[in-house]
Amino acid sequence: MSSPGRPSARSRCVQLPSQYQAVVHLGGGCGLRQGELFGLPVDEVGFDTGWLHISCQVKVAGGKLVFVPPNRNKERDVPLPDWMAHVLKQHIEAHPSIEVTWPWLRPHSEPKTKRLLFARPDGDGAVRRTDFNPRCWKAALVAAGVIPEPKRGERHQVAREHGMHALRHFYASVLVDAGQNIEALSTHLGHTDPEFTLRVFTHLLPSGEGQTRSTVDSLYRGHRFRAGRPTDGPRRVRRARGP
Repeated sequence: MSSPGRPSARSRCVQLPSQYQAVVHLGGGCGLRQGELFGLPVDEVGFDTGWLHISCQVKVAGGKLVFVPPNRNKERDVPLPDWMAHVLKQHIEAHPSIEVTWPWLRPHSEPKTKRLLFARPDGDGAVRRTDFNPRCWKAALVAAGVIPEPKRGERHQVAREHGMHALRHFYASVLVDAGQNIEALSTHLGHTDPEFTLRVFTHLLPSGEGQTRSTVDSLYRGHRFRAGRPTDGPRRVRRARGP
């Protein structure tokens, strides 16, 4: 839930052109990197299986767009929620996928052809990050009141929290808050090591004392007390463990 006076994620999404609104949902709902979003082929969206297969991303190499593997060559499968599948189906109906042929890894290497979910505004080719960020993403943040409009002749504010990577952090924070296993989260994000995931998102974990209170409260909640003593609880534990 957004705080009073602060634009919601939905309001920021609405400010984007309709052909890119699914980008926000996909980034925040599946935790993909920006290059993975713009390099996602339709045939790697498992509408029937409930999984996304992440095998490549779009990068700029030598001034040219190329397909490359995900960071550290870590292909992965990411859970596809039902609502996200519905959003993507609607997106495909309104904005048909496009076929793109680009080199693999380097500008002059063997090309690969993929049918991508997202295209340039004119429909001619895939999305280039350096075009999308200032013209679409930052403009949407200005319209939603997240960042100020730049003065004439100046560029938009540059801050990590204003980039599309914030959607990936939103995804992680939601799962951490829901008690998701760190190892599973690390796999979904494509990290090499769960310890790295823990270091990055440890500030989102509930405090030890707060978690202790809520855990014990949940144990006793709903039990009746007689003569100031619980009818169940520690005695059950003692019986289970023996004298």
